[in-house]
Amino acid sequence: MSTTVNVICFRGKKLSNGESPIMIRICKDRKTRYKSLGISINPTFWDFSKNQPKTNCPNRDYIEKIIIDRKAELQKKILELKAEEKEFTASTLIKPKEKHRLKSVNEFYTELIKEMEQSDKIGNSRVYKDSLRSLEAYYKSKLDIPFSDIDMNFLLGYEKWLRSRNCKDSSMNLFFRTLRSTYNKAIERRYAKRDTYPFNDFKISKFSIRTEKRAISKDNVKLIMNLDLSKEKEYIQLSRDLFVFSYLCSGISFSDMANLKHNNITNDRLMYIRQKTHRKINVPICDEAKEIMKMYIDSNNEYIFPILDHTIHKTKMQQYNRKKKVILKVNRYLKKISQMTGIEVNLTTYVSRHSYATVLKNSGVNIALIGETLGHSDLKTTQIYLDSFENSQIDEAMKYLL
Repeated sequence: MSTTVNVICFRGKKLSNGESPIMIRICKDRKTRYKSLGISINPTFWDFSKNQPKTNCPNRDYIEKIIIDRKAELQKKILELKAEEKEFTASTLIKPKEKHRLKSVNEFYTELIKEMEQSDKIGNSRVYKDSLRSLEAYYKSKLDIPFSDIDMNFLLGYEKWLRSRNCKDSSMNLFFRTLRSTYNKAIERRYAKRDTYPFNDFKISKFSIRTEKRAISKDNVKLIMNLDLSKEKEYIQLSRDLFVFSYLCSGISFSDMANLKHNNITNDRLMYIRQKTHRKINVPICDEAKEIMKMYIDSNNEYIFPILDHTIHKTKMQQYNRKKKVILKVNRYLKKISQMTGIEVNLTTYVSRHSYATVLKNSGVNIALIGETLGHSDLKTTQIYLDSFENSQIDEAMKYLL
């Protein structure tokens, strides 16, 4: 079907100066699109039968020149597209696809961080901020450089610089994985070119150090549960109770415990969406876990545990900062509990999660049910496995915890 290009005075719209805009009109495949030429005219000076300015129109020559030039430009483009046998529409003629300019490393990092903050992905935004700060400290300047400048020499120099600062391999692994992720995202959005990608040769796997397993035995968990803390500070009691509750409730993470609300409890079951993997968790609540919750449930607070307060911690940033502050304090008191019990492990909330998985594994529970969860690398796969089992299977497995 042929393509037509015309110019009209759009008298249906009045501008503040009383004039109407002059529009280009493209018709193709029974679809019509309009675009302003950036000029306007008083409708009394427009010949609507011929679609051109009247002879008495002020600035007639100027208006006609703009019209002729724009129509000629579009006609030329139509001929070129047809000659090259390329598909086009009325919309793409008027509004051609914008070319993506290459962005600097600093620009794109800043863009990603802003997107994460707007999406309430506060933890992720902090990781990318730390990565950017580290890179700028190494580069000794703001990273107003293209991604192509991050080549093998840059990466080797950055590695050498991090090692000179006694950076642990686990931290280096995170820094390089974040940089690689940023580079990949930049390629996806066409802010960087794939042919300059350096991570095909620079292997991050050399920094991948398995986290030391720090699970404690079932007997040690019971030792912590039965520890008399009646004369201790309330916070040390809370720390112990959070540790035990995590162990009893499928190794629930500290962040997810902090987010638990009254409506997460239904028919003696704990049901929530895991914050990290967005998987649905549905596990039974044993009597010991119920007793722990009873000590902390407050009708004046939506949350079960006294970590967050719905009247104070309203934004994701406030919640993130509060949880970060509390977990540092909890882990500090857990170290004191390990000294009181004589357990030669640096107790943290992570130890509780890993102990849950290890105790069930050692009891012969199906590994597919437990996974190598809570501290192992593939948490998402583990959660998928957990979701695939019936409640009865999960309930039976949980009996091995005590």
